[in-house]
Amino acid sequence: MENYPLVGRETEMNELRSYTAKARFSNSRVISVWGIAGIGKSSLVRNLYYDRVLHSRQFNVYRWVDVSRPFNLRDFSRSLLLDHHSEKDPIKECSELLRKNQCLVIIDDLQSKEEWDSIQAALLSSPSTSIIVVITTEASIATYCTNNEEQVFNVKGLEAAAAMDLFRKEVHRKEPSSPLNVHVDLELDELILNCGGLPKVIVALAALLATQTVTLMDNVRSLNRRFMHHLETNPEYNSLRGLFSWMHAYFRDCPDSLKPCIFYLSIFPRDCNIRRRRLVRRWIAEGYSRDNDEKSAEEQGEEFFSKLLDLSIIQKIHQLGTAFNKTRMVSCQVNGFIREYIVSRRMEENLVFELGPSCVLTTQRTGRHLIILRDWDRDEIVFESIDFSRLRSMTVFGKWESFFISKGMRLIRVLDLENASGIKDEDIEKIMKRLRRLKFLSLRGCSEIHNLPSSLGDLRQLQSLDVRHTSIITLPVNIGKLEKLKYIRAGANIHASKPPVSSSKLPQFRGCRRLVGVQVPREIGKLTALHTLGVVNISASGREAIVKGLKKLTQLRKLGVSGINANNSKEFFDATSGHVHLESVSVRLDKDNQGCLDGMYLPWENLQSLKLYGLQDNLPLLESHLNKLRKLDLEMATLAQSDIEFLAKLPKLCILRLRVKQLRDGKIHFYAEMSGEQLPTYEKVKILEIACSSSELQVTFGSKSMKNLELLKVDCSSASYRLIGLNYLSELKQVMLKGADEKIKAALEELLANHPRTPAVKLEELPRSS
Repeated sequence: MENYPLVGRETEMNELRSYTAKARFSNSRVISVWGIAGIGKSSLVRNLYYDRVLHSRQFNVYRWVDVSRPFNLRDFSRSLLLDHHSEKDPIKECSELLRKNQCLVIIDDLQSKEEWDSIQAALLSSPSTSIIVVITTEASIATYCTNNEEQVFNVKGLEAAAAMDLFRKEVHRKEPSSPLNVHVDLELDELILNCGGLPKVIVALAALLATQTVTLMDNVRSLNRRFMHHLETNPEYNSLRGLFSWMHAYFRDCPDSLKPCIFYLSIFPRDCNIRRRRLVRRWIAEGYSRDNDEKSAEEQGEEFFSKLLDLSIIQKIHQLGTAFNKTRMVSCQVNGFIREYIVSRRMEENLVFELGPSCVLTTQRTGRHLIILRDWDRDEIVFESIDFSRLRSMTVFGKWESFFISKGMRLIRVLDLENASGIKDEDIEKIMKRLRRLKFLSLRGCSEIHNLPSSLGDLRQLQSLDVRHTSIITLPVNIGKLEKLKYIRAGANIHASKPPVSSSKLPQFRGCRRLVGVQVPREIGKLTALHTLGVVNISASGREAIVKGLKKLTQLRKLGVSGINANNSKEFFDATSGHVHLESVSVRLDKDNQGCLDGMYLPWENLQSLKLYGLQDNLPLLESHLNKLRKLDLEMATLAQSDIEFLAKLPKLCILRLRVKQLRDGKIHFYAEMSGEQLPTYEKVKILEIACSSSELQVTFGSKSMKNLELLKVDCSSASYRLIGLNYLSELKQVMLKGADEKIKAALEELLANHPRTPAVKLEELPRSS
């Protein structure tokens, strides 16, 4: 443990400790630890349990079982009894030890359910509270062994900072005088990102580079240029053979339905933040995720996303502070190591080709997916030499050029310009004219686009349209012809200090926080296949026309509206009251209409996510039908303690975000009492975010409140906080501070020093949007 200390695994160590405690008192004594090869599963378990065995003395016997050899109960029993000089029958003695709670057994590298079947009877045949830990690379095996999802632990890759820390410590251990101990270079950062947070790869690179001096940075640059080739062919990386064997086998045996989704990830650059919805909608448009008798294409796509997340092929953006796995994250990144592996093989499949800094004129450029990178020199001659006859998608990063739309792109289904710049209205007209088979069109963030032409109605195959954060304020009448359209995202952003307006001349701002809806025609009611619509400005679209149209959209799952006021609120709620599929609703009130929802029942029985912006000091009757609500965002002028107690009654609430201008007494108490005794409240809340404009705010947590809270996020931009009762939050893993400095962070770390989980305190970093 002293020679090979774990780095960046404090949270996982604490979490596994709690798994052990829970296993003792559950029906299953088995804990499953799983993750892809090279992720550090065995090291994590070994360090954790050696620490517990050697220091806490919880267990008298500790054995590591290697299932690569045939399992023999008698030999295992003798092995288990090495520390016990006894002449008794070893099998009987082994059973006695297991029964007496003196044994901790780790089963490493379990590769099949059959292996577990041959072992489990010997380990679990008698009643006991001894602990069995199974380590495997397969999620299905992990679940099979423990038969309890709450005792399955998925090990993920290291964060970027921890990965660099591990690299430097390994270098220092190998060669204390190495210049890498102090060297700071973007090339080195890129190299560590390529490792994808896999400790096995990081340690292998550190071992090789530690002894180099003169040619050090040349070798780093060479590794970055052909990363996967060096690791697979250089004999000095023989320690990674097992990892590559696992990856080859995984990709060979991967289900045909999932394999194209994995290779598709190489479209996005390594450090690109990818929105989940963007990725899933693209998969649907490509035909990778389809409707079937059991699941919709949307549900299938979400399931694919979850599988790739569990396998660490995609990973959460740690700065965003997503604290628990079951939350559907907004954005992700592709694991750097997995991406390099995919890129090294994508041309074998003739799937993806890219235009980047090293492109030359060639006749070999063809494929299904074209990527135009920021650093390509926009050479029109090179572009015209490309064979577009098989092209199905084009994704542009950086400057747009009008020649990017070619007559040869007859079969293109996906046009993604979310990361492009310089696109004008005339370019959109050209796109509508030539790319008639589009199923996915994203112009998100293209601020110089002001209008969608009427020819949009000719894209009869279109399923997804994203024009959010553009200067588009009106959707054309011909949009009513797009009968296959299921997904519309629109609306600009304005500064928080500028309230939304209700006229059709909506302000054209970009890059700020508050949403402003677009005007939609009455023909919107013809799009009966719509699942997602927003943000629609109700007052700008004409009350009667839009309400009549909304009433027909009975398949909606997600709806966002603005411009709600006293004149249209009742009609809006009446029109959507029969929408039984609605799962997510966002409502923003017009200025000076803060009281128009007072006393109003919200009619959506199956709602899971609700956002209410612009309230004054009264909540609508949230508890009327919202027993399934898991996520709630509230923006109010004032918030009373009675409101806090009211919210505590929502039985399934997991995420709570509060944005308040001021509190009546400058205090929030997250607890409730009866007859002087505190009551269990907010029992399922795992994420809490607080923002307040008051100069000072006191937040108090009770002894029985928010016992499952994992992430606390506090906006310190305009208020100072006094946090009381943090030690009561027994599951707290992370506190995220927005608008704070190192001094505030250090003070909070000191406050949390005695917390049983030692939660991490982080300053929020806003990721580059992509």
